[in-house]
Amino acid sequence: MTDAEMNSRPNGHYPSDGNVSFGNSKTKLANGTDPAHTKPSRVEDDWSSGKIIRNLICVSAAFLFLFTAFQGISNLQSSINCDQGLGVASLAIIYATLIFSAIFVPSFVIRHLGLKWTLVGSMCCYTLYMIANLYPSWGTVIPASILVGLGAAPLWSAKCTYLTTIGMRYAVIKRETRDAIVNRFFGVFFLFFQSSQVLGNLISSLVFSQDIKNSTGSGDDGVFKCGAKDCYTDTGSTEENGTNYCELNKPEAHLTNILIGIYTACGMAAMLTVAFFLVPVKPSEENQSSNTMELFGATMKLMMDKRLLMMIPITIYSGLEQAFIQGDYTKSYITCTIGVAWVGYIMICFGVTDALCSFLSGRVEKYTGRIPLFALGALVHVALVIVMVVWEPSAGQKPVFFVLAAFWGLGDAIWQTQLNAFYGVLFPFVQEAAFSNYRLWESVGFCFAFAYSNFLCVWIKLTILISMLESE
Repeated sequence: MTDAEMNSRPNGHYPSDGNVSFGNSKTKLANGTDPAHTKPSRVEDDWSSGKIIRNLICVSAAFLFLFTAFQGISNLQSSINCDQGLGVASLAIIYATLIFSAIFVPSFVIRHLGLKWTLVGSMCCYTLYMIANLYPSWGTVIPASILVGLGAAPLWSAKCTYLTTIGMRYAVIKRETRDAIVNRFFGVFFLFFQSSQVLGNLISSLVFSQDIKNSTGSGDDGVFKCGAKDCYTDTGSTEENGTNYCELNKPEAHLTNILIGIYTACGMAAMLTVAFFLVPVKPSEENQSSNTMELFGATMKLMMDKRLLMMIPITIYSGLEQAFIQGDYTKSYITCTIGVAWVGYIMICFGVTDALCSFLSGRVEKYTGRIPLFALGALVHVALVIVMVVWEPSAGQKPVFFVLAAFWGLGDAIWQTQLNAFYGVLFPFVQEAAFSNYRLWESVGFCFAFAYSNFLCVWIKLTILISMLESE
């Protein structure tokens, strides 16, 4: 997509200039635009740069706690809850519900609870999901998955609006462009957020390392077909893939319960961090919809903007690629070949790379622009998909598992930081509708990927990924 296409304004809507005013002050930023016709964002004038940074760190730390738990357990769902595909089914339900939630829930919740308490309430939904995994069944995990789906959209909408609002205030204080500051803030946030991959998987690795029987996988014995050739379904058919390797490699129940107990404590820590330390901020009036149907209308209306239409494929791909690394790479490559005990260690490598590249991409974009970064992310993932299709994993190739995960994290870091910041910068005065669209289309990718996980061979899933990249 060209710069001209990105900067177009159909019918004069959704301005993307770098103007903003706070309180009674009006500031002209580096690009020289006039904020005369904008409404004030609700960050009070007494907010200093130090106070803004403290609240940025507070939000980021809370997400670190929460997603240490959620990403850790999500990476293991296809391995620990493999009975009739319960694990990936729960993930599919989360993102299917999120599609509905992204349109109808954020406006109602944020308007009645505010940004701060929306974050707390949504984090409570995630914590209940952890508790449900102590008693995994279709009657406990699936309802909890629906709660997470309902809470996820308000969580991310509130977070994105909060960061963008304080970022705009910080840009005025420092007399820098809004684009640069918002990118920097999202880079800091995703440094914390992607670090949750490290902590969550380190915890699971340390806990499951006590389970000796799962220190190795079963792919080298000739019974299982791992990697791209894995055509595992919930029937456990011996004709396609030997037997149900997931059941054979399942960790001991008491260790799983210890792990989930730790993750539940992390979720509670996230709630308490926001409840006691985050200072409330109100989004600007132009960022608020008066009711749910107004957000629905605004979300649908924004889909007519050609800038958003061009971003839909890449946003769907963002969901597909995250679902693949969580559900398929962990199961069909790692668990199948070298055992579930290695899932955490390898995903730590993914998380470290993701976190560092998230932080760096927010700063590098200032010098390169977004298009070169998106191109780099696409090239890296295309190369990885080709390697995964032709590679036949074996237990003697452990370093390769780490390398592939690391480079996947590099690409994911670009998609996450740049897409989040891009939506905020392109549509600064319709943020709820913009981030509603973002979560909606990303959730479509997640939902489809987890929904077909138990029915397609891995090589077909990889083909879908590369097809989506080509469509961009």
